[in-house]
Amino acid sequence: MNNQGKLSGKIALITGANSGIGKACVKKFLDDGAKVLASDITQIDLAEYDTDQVTSFKCDVTKSSEVESMITFALSTFGGINILVNSAGVSSRNALADASNPEEIWDRVIDINLKGTYLASWYAVPEIERSGGGSIINLASIMGHVGYPSGLNEVRPKLGFDAYPPSKGGVVQFTKSLAIELATRGIRVNCVCPGYIETNLTKNLRDNPETYNKLINLHPMKRLGKASEIADAALFLASDDASFITGSSLLVDGGYTAQ
Repeated sequence: MNNQGKLSGKIALITGANSGIGKACVKKFLDDGAKVLASDITQIDLAEYDTDQVTSFKCDVTKSSEVESMITFALSTFGGINILVNSAGVSSRNALADASNPEEIWDRVIDINLKGTYLASWYAVPEIERSGGGSIINLASIMGHVGYPSGLNEVRPKLGFDAYPPSKGGVVQFTKSLAIELATRGIRVNCVCPGYIETNLTKNLRDNPETYNKLINLHPMKRLGKASEIADAALFLASDDASFITGSSLLVDGGYTAQ
């Protein structure tokens, strides 16, 4: 544990922590001194972290009872919560594994990306306040800021009326509303909006060289982002370096939305 880190003495709860951006946040926050409860719908192997400053909890963020149990576990383990990172998320294409028709895909994506963010925040806020205040970081997306006609662009999933942009746009607006509500209660609320990042969510796009090349060229920096770069942004927003920042959307997209 880094006793001199930006998050020294802080307790962080991170959802979607078993892969991609969530996992990168666990590593980054531990390196900067936080104690971490890593939560995911799948079982997390803690051996790779080689520290007693992290523990795990299996949780489906779409289920209120499980989210409430997750918060209770965090309190019994660490005694409080200072930071919540809502990283649990799914793309429409990834949701195909659990859905058989467009309506089920829509419901699955909205439930995980938007409802899950709401539920975790709902149960965590009173405990963050009781712990002396802190920070909530929601993982949104550039697709919460721009629109695209899914199915018309060969680079993107051909699923018709795509639920992913509305789900992430909802996260952006939820972030703003919650930030205003909590502004005088010692809790800052912000979101990070990644561009295309090298995670499992983009694996199907990156596996095709032609598609991957087109994807790269959507970004002025001519590359995709790394999960660690998004974790850096989340760390900044969680730390006192961002003490006067709330209700904001931090775009980490290689220039995508500047075009």
